[in-house]
Amino acid sequence: MTTTPILLVHGIRLSSACWGQVSEHLTPRHPVLAIDLPGHGRRRGERFTLPGAIEAVRAGIDQLGGEAVVVGHSLGGQVSVAAAAAHPERVTGLVVAGASVTPSRALATPFLLMHRVLTARADGGKAFSEQVFERVLPPRVAADIARGGIATEAIPEVMAALTAFDPLAALAEYRGPVRLINGGHDHFRLGEQRFLHAAPAARLLVVPRSGHYLPLTHGAAFADLVADFAASRDLVRLGASGAHTG
Repeated sequence: MTTTPILLVHGIRLSSACWGQVSEHLTPRHPVLAIDLPGHGRRRGERFTLPGAIEAVRAGIDQLGGEAVVVGHSLGGQVSVAAAAAHPERVTGLVVAGASVTPSRALATPFLLMHRVLTARADGGKAFSEQVFERVLPPRVAADIARGGIATEAIPEVMAALTAFDPLAALAEYRGPVRLINGGHDHFRLGEQRFLHAAPAARLLVVPRSGHYLPLTHGAAFADLVADFAASRDLVRLGASGAHTG
């Protein structure tokens, strides 16, 4: 029996390195690849655009053989929705974590303020950002994030791209299976019911006593949820029935 490949897409300012713990739990069961979005990780200095991010997902899926379950957290969740709508024949299933919210100028404002404050520091906010992640994440994950680099400078381009994106319309275009996975205390789950109803084949999972960084604070548990989805009968049935369009 062939196992389904899994592509991991990181959140804003982070990189593929943040997925280390999740990858380790998935690799005994599935081929796994974590990518860097434009302007992040090994691609810092590149311009972030949504088409460029979609292309990064497409290229990652092709590295995995042409089809994959795509798992995105936060910014990565929005990008993964866009990629699934653009390339449904490549996305056998979609996991959207901590991204059940429609981007807007109001949502962008705190990020832009954070960018202004951090980039005013001599180190671009590097030390402060690392300290924050050390307080809220397991030590190993925080160290992985620091190693991959924290791309605060990418925030304005990311916000500009997202505020022009309608994830609900994109979800409605994708006919494959979707899992919305949110922490119970995640402030980005406010629109989860709209997201649930927008996707034709979606289920919602809410993990109690966890927040926005659920995939990073509860890496093993999150990996199990992803693995269960990747092995689910829904995934096989919907993929085999020609549910993808485009």
